[in-house]
Amino acid sequence: MRDEQLSTVVSHYSQGELLAAILRGLAAMGKPTDPIDSDDLAAGDEFHIGGRAATTALFDQVDWRPGMHVLDVGSGIGGPARYLARHRHAQVTGVDLTPEFVEVARELTRRCGFANKLDFQVGNALELPIPDSAIDAACLLHVGMNIEDKARLFAEVRRVLRPGGWFAIYDVMQVGTGDIDYPALWARDADTSFVAEPQTYRRLLIQAGFGVQHARDRREFSIEFFSRLRTSWTDGPPPLSPHIVIGPDFATKIANVVAAMRRGLLAPTEIISTAL
Repeated sequence: MRDEQLSTVVSHYSQGELLAAILRGLAAMGKPTDPIDSDDLAAGDEFHIGGRAATTALFDQVDWRPGMHVLDVGSGIGGPARYLARHRHAQVTGVDLTPEFVEVARELTRRCGFANKLDFQVGNALELPIPDSAIDAACLLHVGMNIEDKARLFAEVRRVLRPGGWFAIYDVMQVGTGDIDYPALWARDADTSFVAEPQTYRRLLIQAGFGVQHARDRREFSIEFFSRLRTSWTDGPPPLSPHIVIGPDFATKIANVVAAMRRGLLAPTEIISTAL
């Protein structure tokens, strides 16, 4: 990814007042802000399509052992990482391109009491700040759509994974023909949107040294998720929800993505693979 593309991606996700907005949301819900129950954050810190339900469904498909070290590529503000620490007893290293996300992830994690189990670093997914074969497993949730060079991305993940380690992907993928309307949840325009087909993911994963075990189209699940969201937001979004992270044009972004899914153009898709 070129420097100007990196800058645009960081700008797309940066706000400057994100931590304060999240803490205000918790307080408005009547929830403590220090310490924080990590599950109280789930409504707003897992801003991939489907939220906590999608996270649980993805990780139910892989093998676990207590204390395993997981890499979260594009870790955002740390929602999935805190879920893994609390509910899967994992150690997690999160890497994200956006400094504000990393700062917020660290502070929320400290307030949740998981600082000894989670480490968040600013870094590029194409140049992971991780030694070779240092990680037991890895995940990528709604990140690949911002990365053009997926071959290099998958090669980097394979480099840091131990043989036999799983790699769980949940990305929006292109499953039909047509143009995406922008802004979308991951990009304001096509310049930083790199949605690819499931078969491209599969081919590049195999090329990078993975064996693809399973893939699942989650389009219907996602349409239903947004339908429930719309029904529950008759008076606007709740105090804590993905709109805090995604920004004031959240409704437009959702509408564009849902329309593309209904047209059969896009489908959030899971792919589970193993490092050979």
